[in-house]
Amino acid sequence: MRKAEIDHILTTMLEAFGNISDLNITVGKPCQVESSGQLAAVPIEPPIEELTPFQAEIFALNLINADRRLTEILIQQGSCDCSYFLVGKARFRVNIFSQRGNYTIVLRKLETRIPSIEDLKLPGQFAKAAEEKNGLILVTGATGSGKSTTLAALLNKMNEEKSIHIITLEDPVEFVHPHKKATFNQRELGSDYDAFSSGLRAALRQAPKVILVGEMRDRETVEIGLSAAETGHLVMSTLHTVDAGQTINRIVGMFSQEEEQQIRIRLADTIRWIICQRLLPKVGGGRVALLEIMSSNMRVKDTIINGESEGKSYYEIITNGDAYGMWTFDQHIMKIYGEGLITEETALAYASRKAVVGRGIDTLKSAKGEKTTDIEGLNMDDEYGAQAKK
Repeated sequence: MRKAEIDHILTTMLEAFGNISDLNITVGKPCQVESSGQLAAVPIEPPIEELTPFQAEIFALNLINADRRLTEILIQQGSCDCSYFLVGKARFRVNIFSQRGNYTIVLRKLETRIPSIEDLKLPGQFAKAAEEKNGLILVTGATGSGKSTTLAALLNKMNEEKSIHIITLEDPVEFVHPHKKATFNQRELGSDYDAFSSGLRAALRQAPKVILVGEMRDRETVEIGLSAAETGHLVMSTLHTVDAGQTINRIVGMFSQEEEQQIRIRLADTIRWIICQRLLPKVGGGRVALLEIMSSNMRVKDTIINGESEGKSYYEIITNGDAYGMWTFDQHIMKIYGEGLITEETALAYASRKAVVGRGIDTLKSAKGEKTTDIEGLNMDDEYGAQAKK
């Protein structure tokens, strides 16, 4: 299987369906794509009904393109990341990993057009976040939830409005930003630096106003990121956490018990926004973004420093933080459910607190004159009362 054949297969997969986000190469399965959140098999000519271990390995080696460093990482660590450019078609972020002695490959399709905040229909809080001068902005969520796309939209907003120096540290570079008002330097892990921590440490000597770190993967990267935020830089990054509260706890958990209080104080001083994302199946097809947004105020700072307590959880603070642009996943669920974008089943399935969302749905239904329960035909048993008197 040569490079031309690999490119032919990738092209066929890309053109098989609309709204494709990922291409999946797994031994024992046909070539598959993820379209609107669902995996679907793609017919290939000549037919590949089940990929063999040899085919998957050749596929992987072609994508790595004989890169010695990536080959060593794959053999030693069991997985590696790289990028791949399909000429005239698309760019991909590639992850190759071993499982049961075979290689599996997932190619994430990277958009070439940089989205705006308006394109993504993001709320006004994002424009405010783009105006921050320093501190830490974190976008969190599961893999494939749109974190990189959201950060690209924020950077695009800054690029259009500010004459500043922006450095990005990515793995790999996903959106290539042209120079507009801002000056962009985009660095890729492996080819331009060897670890996020070392790239971030070097960035502090490169006179940026904004630093994007692809992911806060370890304690050292977090510590340098906090130092950068404390010294007048705006640091933007991602974490794989499910909500704002877990994001704080995850960062604190990277440090020893002796360091915990100091880290809490530093976080309280530097956190500007935590934006958590999920993608929900949309009525009529496609997906819609679900957001939890936590900004910084005195209650948030106090809870970061002293921890959560009865009546003072992050969930409750965000629920009551509308004046500061905050809302929980559950509040946003109710909004998009009320707009008819998701079904009741989807709303309840993705709710953080199902009882809260359930009551909210019943309130909306009652306002529309709809049934709030399936229980019907309940009547008073008059005969039971008469028998009791006897």
